[in-house]
Amino acid sequence: MILTVTLNTALDITYRVRSLRPHSSHRVTEVTERPGGKGLNVGRVLAALGHEVTVTGFTGGATGRAVQDQLTDTAGTVDALIPVTGSTRRTIAVVDATTGDTTQLNEPGPEITPAEWAAFQEAYEHLLRSASAVALCGSLPPGVPVGAYAHLIRAARASAVPVLLDTSGEPLRRGIAARPDIVKPNTDELAELTGSHDPSQATRDARRRGAHTVVASLGAEGLLAVNADGRWRATPPRRVPGNPTGAGDSAVAGLLSGLVEHLPWPDRLARAVALSTATVLSPVAGEFDRSAYEALVGQIAVTGDATAA
Repeated sequence: MILTVTLNTALDITYRVRSLRPHSSHRVTEVTERPGGKGLNVGRVLAALGHEVTVTGFTGGATGRAVQDQLTDTAGTVDALIPVTGSTRRTIAVVDATTGDTTQLNEPGPEITPAEWAAFQEAYEHLLRSASAVALCGSLPPGVPVGAYAHLIRAARASAVPVLLDTSGEPLRRGIAARPDIVKPNTDELAELTGSHDPSQATRDARRRGAHTVVASLGAEGLLAVNADGRWRATPPRRVPGNPTGAGDSAVAGLLSGLVEHLPWPDRLARAVALSTATVLSPVAGEFDRSAYEALVGQIAVTGDATAA
């Protein structure tokens, strides 16, 4: 079982409009809702790839119930979310059908009490006993300690469970010092962490801060990975228009599935980039176009070697 953690779960709502214009009224042509937050997106993609997934984090209020109701329809996914008194947030993606651009609005999330945080930690340590890998994903809701991910990483390492961290800011800074197996920042997050805007230098600096493997998301340019065994760059065959919401989460799912399947790093990266690109091509946030993925996975160019770390 792969465990994904989304401390700040969400109900992802996608609106499609013909053309998004500031200071104007818009007629929405299509509305979709999906369980959201980075870890739930990762779990949905992993389940679609055939893996057994358990999702955990916090859920509350009417929005939280809507998230859980939709999770029951996701084959291969077990709901282990922890109830809280606050209300789960919503995220709004507005897709401009003319340009393909997406505007994102993210609510902050509910206030988590010390008792709710303690209940989560107890449940998490129990779930680790049957996990083959764990992903810690996304922002922290109000009330959760800024060092939360560092604590969760140490618990996973104590249970000998490989752990991937995908967050930003101070939670990333503290989490990386706890020595996760993989971190997956984007270039802006790397620059904030290391002070370097050169991805090659920044990935090396991030490794020195504690991560075993750093996989940098380069947006439409693919992924750059570095660890003690080598350095690789995976690039999609072309730029694609569409909705990028959830593309990074699909890349995390590709990396995690490759980890538990013991794939070599070039194959993990090719899968991650193909999934990420196929997610951009999907009309719904956080899902991927399967036919596009199957066509793309053999077209991803992976360069580098196992001696260039």
